[in-house]
Amino acid sequence: MTATSEQIRRVKVRPNYDHVAWKWMRYSALLLIPLVWFHVILQDVIVGVHTMDLDYVAQRWANIGWRVYDALLLGFAMAHGMNGVRQVANDFIKGERARTIMSWALFIFWLAITAIGAAALIGGVRQDFPLN
Repeated sequence: MTATSEQIRRVKVRPNYDHVAWKWMRYSALLLIPLVWFHVILQDVIVGVHTMDLDYVAQRWANIGWRVYDALLLGFAMAHGMNGVRQVANDFIKGERARTIMSWALFIFWLAITAIGAAALIGGVRQDFPLN
């Protein structure tokens, strides 16, 4: 006998930190994967690592769009790494309070590194000072 739509019981699950982290990994991967592949194809295939020098980087970072792109790449990649570290640490940390502290510590670490990196990328290029 198969269940009809009236017989299926719907259960409302209250989201918690793990649920939000799980969703974040899936949704942000939709942006991270194209960001990474575009970066690899542009830098390694089209431009080529043998032709990159300080002038190329300065020209690329003269555009705010590239700096924001690199900051997003940093933030998404760092978030995925921190969430992976959190998942591995959850296997070894047994206490619920210790897991909560570790999760918040990793979140604050991710936030700090991403903020510092974004500030360096977006606000760190001076246009008025020559590179040579």
